[in-house]
Amino acid sequence: MKIAVSSQNQTAVTAHLGHCQKFWIYDVNNATIQTKELLQLAKNQSFHESSPKDPHPLDVVQVLISGSMGRGLARRLESKGIQPIITSETDPDTAITAYLTGSLAVLTPEDVEHHHDHEDGHTHEGECGCNQA
Repeated sequence: MKIAVSSQNQTAVTAHLGHCQKFWIYDVNNATIQTKELLQLAKNQSFHESSPKDPHPLDVVQVLISGSMGRGLARRLESKGIQPIITSETDPDTAITAYLTGSLAVLTPEDVEHHHDHEDGHTHEGECGCNQA
């Protein structure tokens, strides 16, 4: 099984999954981490910039853990067979270990207060994962 963790700064679990371009990819076998590799996406490959209809580099993972994502992005992941998980855990390795033992504190998009304006000034709820109304 492959599990991705959003980590823009490569040290902490990143919030706002839609804009994240760096992910730790863990290859797990029998609840044991086999490998951990960094995947760096181009800006146009971020979920905010890419089309949900196109293939995506993260399509190979079964689980994606992040600090926040909206309902739209969670549905997008689920439609590709990826389990979306939101957590308040900030350490990627701890998040993976807790997930594998069933002890990871999981939040819903509604639990996460995530309001912002986009760089281009518009606001919305959509594929980027925003909770804007």
